[in-house]
Amino acid sequence: MLDKIGLEGNWKLQLDKHKQGLQLPYEDSIELPNTTSNARKGEKLDSIQIGALTDEYAFEGSAWYAREVEIPEEFGGKTCVLFLERTRITTLWIDGREIGTQNSLSTPHRYELHDGLSAGRHEIILRVDNTGYPSKGGHLTSGDTQTNWNGITGRIELQFYGEAFMNNVRIYPDLPKRSFKITGNIVGDWAKTALTITAESFNGEIKHEAPVQLFELSSNVVSVNYELGENALLWSDAQPNLYTLNIRLKRESGEVLDVQELIAGLREFKTNRDKFTINGANTLLRGKHDGLIFPLTGYAPTEVDEWLRIMGISKSYGINHYRFHTCCPPEAAFIAADILGIYMAPELPFWGTVTDETYEKHDQVEQDYLISEGYAMLEAYGNHPSFVIMSLGNELWGSKVRLDDILKAYKLIDDRHLYTQGSNNFQFAPDILTNDDFFCGVRFSKDRLIRGSYAMCDSPQGHIQTDRPNTMKDYDDMIVPQQISFNDMENGSGATIQIQYGTGVKTVEANNTGSELIPQVPVISHEIGQFAMYPNFEEISKYKGSLKAKNFEEFRNRLEAKGLGHLAEKYFYCSGKLAVECYKEELEAAFRSKRLAGFQLLDIQDFSGQGTALVGILDAFMDSKGLITPEEWRSFCGDAVLLARFEKYNYQSGEVLQAQVELSYYRDHSPNGLIMQWELRDGVTLIGEGEAIISVKSSDNYIEICEIRMQLPSVTSMTKVTLHLKVDQAGLSKTYDFWIYPENAVLDVSDIHLFHSLDEKAVTLLEKGENVLLLAKPDGLSGTVPGTYCTDFWCYPMFRSISESMNKPVPVGTMGLMIDKDHALFNHFLTEEYTTYPWWEIVTHSSSVILDDLPQSLQPIVQTIDNFERNHKLGLLFEARVLNGSVLMCAIDYENIVATLEGRQLLFSMISYLKSETFAPQTEINLDQLQAIFS
Repeated sequence: MLDKIGLEGNWKLQLDKHKQGLQLPYEDSIELPNTTSNARKGEKLDSIQIGALTDEYAFEGSAWYAREVEIPEEFGGKTCVLFLERTRITTLWIDGREIGTQNSLSTPHRYELHDGLSAGRHEIILRVDNTGYPSKGGHLTSGDTQTNWNGITGRIELQFYGEAFMNNVRIYPDLPKRSFKITGNIVGDWAKTALTITAESFNGEIKHEAPVQLFELSSNVVSVNYELGENALLWSDAQPNLYTLNIRLKRESGEVLDVQELIAGLREFKTNRDKFTINGANTLLRGKHDGLIFPLTGYAPTEVDEWLRIMGISKSYGINHYRFHTCCPPEAAFIAADILGIYMAPELPFWGTVTDETYEKHDQVEQDYLISEGYAMLEAYGNHPSFVIMSLGNELWGSKVRLDDILKAYKLIDDRHLYTQGSNNFQFAPDILTNDDFFCGVRFSKDRLIRGSYAMCDSPQGHIQTDRPNTMKDYDDMIVPQQISFNDMENGSGATIQIQYGTGVKTVEANNTGSELIPQVPVISHEIGQFAMYPNFEEISKYKGSLKAKNFEEFRNRLEAKGLGHLAEKYFYCSGKLAVECYKEELEAAFRSKRLAGFQLLDIQDFSGQGTALVGILDAFMDSKGLITPEEWRSFCGDAVLLARFEKYNYQSGEVLQAQVELSYYRDHSPNGLIMQWELRDGVTLIGEGEAIISVKSSDNYIEICEIRMQLPSVTSMTKVTLHLKVDQAGLSKTYDFWIYPENAVLDVSDIHLFHSLDEKAVTLLEKGENVLLLAKPDGLSGTVPGTYCTDFWCYPMFRSISESMNKPVPVGTMGLMIDKDHALFNHFLTEEYTTYPWWEIVTHSSSVILDDLPQSLQPIVQTIDNFERNHKLGLLFEARVLNGSVLMCAIDYENIVATLEGRQLLFSMISYLKSETFAPQTEINLDQLQAIFS
């Protein structure tokens, strides 16, 4: 292509909701590129979405776009292509003549006009339809993410070609030969033509210019090897060196017929047993999920600068991999990933069952469309060095033979990428197909889990949700068990099971093979994390486009209706700090796993739909929530991560702290000989220190550095100490907090009134004006919510509904603690205002009392944060005046709690407070209200 005419600007517009055809005259106009919703065209809707953002100008149907274009004399009659970078189902008319229809959701629409356009004025009419897709479209059309928009985005242009031009140009990097194999074909009169190719590096500190090479053509089929030379620069996530390839098609006379400028990277992304490799070196995929969430516009940007901004933020948080959930981004995203060094994994726009002809509801039209989308993605974006992986979809079921056939066909047509059958296919009954280059999932059998958190409907839950906090967990024995024993599914082989599907439930065939699945390919842990946080209502004002946060407004109204609106900011902060700590352990478990090849977080960014899943440390705009800095996040999510393995966080005074220090390392330069220093500090006071020389004994990426054994100091009060690890020469650091408990926290209950139920004696004491400590048994109360340490998974409304549909236990749905840390009750129990590890045993063996019907002035000392659907006022620990006396109450399993260091310390602090003069509850409740809790 030598010339083009841009068609951006003003177009006539006619909305055709009921698809009755074009009705003249046109009633409106629109500036393209744009969408009807973003341009606020059509009827403004009053409906409100609770589970997603609200598109105020949502439009579904046909939209007609028209304009005239003047073709200059020199372009008249040339081969011409109408290029529409990103759109929906389009049909094109030129001067009233119908040209054709295209329907790719993932790639540009290219209408080839081989006879060209004559010089002069021509009318272009485009009908864009965002209904009736051959497939559902995944997150390319989902209201949960970028909306089902109508319009045309990105480049809109007429491209003009000469009497001969290049087509289907492909670049195959050849790392051993330091060259690019370039293939394609010449359209038109190729006689007496040649290719002149030059290459110049950019994007790196070192520059390299390859020599000009001339290739005479003997046919219209092009296949040449362009040598870069021994000094060629390689592309990787750490050093994303790029080349601009300038390919010119010329006549012998020197006339230039066509010019192509392409971005290329010399790289080799492969697998080696259980690892991915980049240019021969192991690499770990540190991924994030991306569903094309763009809350200002409702559609994915097509500008490179915007993708550089977005992906640059991700890179600052240690991310080197993007998995696109049932979607493929525009080319600008691949260019930005090329520049930044990010491994891209687009997916076919499909979430469902891949059938074959033996299935009753087999849809060959849909399947052919999806397969063609894959070919189109490979053709449109396959040259980008960042495009390393392609997946067939999300959580697919159906015919394994058909899935494997599709993989095989893609590999035969384009072997530059790695392929997988899908992300988390067959869920409880996974399999690895012959043509799978790697496995992406959450488990290998019901109990062989490879991530730390799960929904209740997918139980068993993960170690972060169920296990006493420690840093010993990894997934190596889950990936390759030391003792092989098949754990069959409850339903048995060949049975049907219910699974989560989108925001609902689907019945599928289990297809269990009856043998243990042991992977022989790299393993990626799918959609790890999903730790929910309470909404930040300050975010509402940021929605200045056509998408509005009406869901946030409704959640705020619900909270205020419960009289809890003043706590919104603390709910957000306290739930967020707990979520960050959960993410830290989730990620460290992945980095401790030698057999894991990568992970895909869901997500560092909030997910706007599916009930509103606020799971990100960044909001939907990719702005920080202020919960953690990129630097601290990278200390447990980066190319080099210091790790300490220890069995617990809580220690008795004088006990020995034992920690094994290790290093997950995926950098280019060996850390051999670097010095790791450690310090244990009580605030600014140094308690102990040491250092060790890092010794790399093999090419393994997991290095054992040293063991720390240190007797902890004798303390007279509960003390928090911090272990600091650092390797200054490599810019690495890590911290872990521990808590030390004194020996003098002796529980003396002889002179207090301690009860585990509200019996007649307790009531009598209250009538006499006595103070009563009520440590009620959790299972003996009504109107309570069970205790759980971890914050809610993904989104309570969505998984509550799914669990109910599957007749499975609903999630607890709470989001951590909000603690009045300066309250006198905590004079002997050190705490933050949010959940920390001293609370794990306490919360796990407790329930929180629903205080909705009690006076609003009753503010719990420790309040459990409920989700935005229920918004219960939940008291874990609270006090009140009752009759003539006062009560301090906690619904807790006393026998379990008193057996732990942290439990005894809290009880000691509670008892000390109860005995003190400061124990003077201000809020009064009547006896009936208190008794109702025990009914």
